Amino acid sequence: MKAFNYVPLYTYSDYQQWEGNWELINGHPHAMSPSPLRKHQFANTELAGEIRIRLKESNICDDCKVYQELDWIVNNETTVRPDVMIVCGEFKDDFLKFPPTLIIEILSKSTSLKDRHVKHQLYESQGVKFYILVNPDTQATEIFELVNGEYVQNNTISRFALHGNCELAFDIPAFVQALKLD
Repeated sequence: MKAFNYVPLYTYSDYQQWEGNWELINGHPHAMSPSPLRKHQFANTELAGEIRIRLKESNICDDCKVYQELDWIVNNETTVRPDVMIVCGEFKDDFLKFPPTLIIEILSKSTSLKDRHVKHQLYESQGVKFYILVNPDTQATEIFELVNGEYVQNNTISRFALHGNCELAFDIPAFVQALKLD
């Protein structure tokens, strides 16, 4: 008799009951522990802070806000928690229920494959306009822009058309390179 492989699928209702930090992607749980390392947290905080400042200084981006590690409920089987995201438009719920405009994921050894493949595909399919990967160990940055429904890598983007007239002017690769992550 052959062994039957059973992989349970979970929903947002299950996710709400779990202790600790998790993401749920296509019904499959992904543990987010241990907590991110020092370089990861520092890069995350610095990027979010700089984006917040630039959005406020623009005086035309009142409709766009930056959030860190906020749950995005994609559907009943998928809830993710991007490191940094820019959300444009009306948003009053405690959790995001529509695609953000820009997502930054800070890579770590334990999340790199998921961020590069699973989340890349998820964010692309959900219409996230910009997806940025930051490697705190090498201080490398990869920028993807959604063009005709597919991500195209363009690491030279320094002006991100977010929403309406709102544009984020930010050379993210240069900023990341200048961070003191040692």
